[in-house]
Amino acid sequence: MNILMIDTSGPACGVALSRDGKLVCELELTSGMTHSQRMMPMVDSALSMSGMTVGEIDLFGAVVGPGSFTGVRIGVSTVKALAHASGKPCGGVDALEALAANAAGFDGVVCPILDARAQQVYGAMFGAGFPPVRLMEDEAMKLTAYLDRVEATGQRALFLGDGAAAFEAPIRERLGERAVFAPMQHAGLRAASALALLSHRAQAGEALEDAFTMLPLYLRAPQAERERAAREAAQHG
Repeated sequence: MNILMIDTSGPACGVALSRDGKLVCELELTSGMTHSQRMMPMVDSALSMSGMTVGEIDLFGAVVGPGSFTGVRIGVSTVKALAHASGKPCGGVDALEALAANAAGFDGVVCPILDARAQQVYGAMFGAGFPPVRLMEDEAMKLTAYLDRVEATGQRALFLGDGAAAFEAPIRERLGERAVFAPMQHAGLRAASALALLSHRAQAGEALEDAFTMLPLYLRAPQAERERAAREAAQHG
């Protein structure tokens, strides 16, 4: 099976490609250009360098969130279009689970967090292994409430994701030596990790999605909608 994975859910734009169960190409770029400008040239480059065509892809994947609302929409809509045009299945991968997959060998709890602004994080918690063992569902919550959950485990905790860098000081202050931070090469979401999770699902015979059923994963409404709701509540208050 040949799989193409796209990640535009966060600061980096990532593309990964596998052929017959082996990773053959992974590209990642963080620059001033938008994901919409970078993504398709990266897909074309990955296919070209791997000697493949889009017609040879059996399964298309996208990281569906949580993450940047605009970024998630770009990746999901592109994969849905590719799957629809080719008549092939597609699959969505949870961003926090993909992050946790970077730390399969850690002895403790794996704590992927994304900066959701306003002192909030998108967070989950996993036991190490592949695929990661989910200990907490994805939630948007205050950092302090999230750390309450982590502290209650009594275990060493590995933090990764852009929220780990943004909140390193308060995390260290709260957890001390129990807080471990992933090194640079493992701290961010990798398209190859998301691809590995989707490949595992496909090999296990789990149900996949199609262009009509794959949806973004939003843990809260976009800022514009929240602001509109606040204005309406104030007007009716």
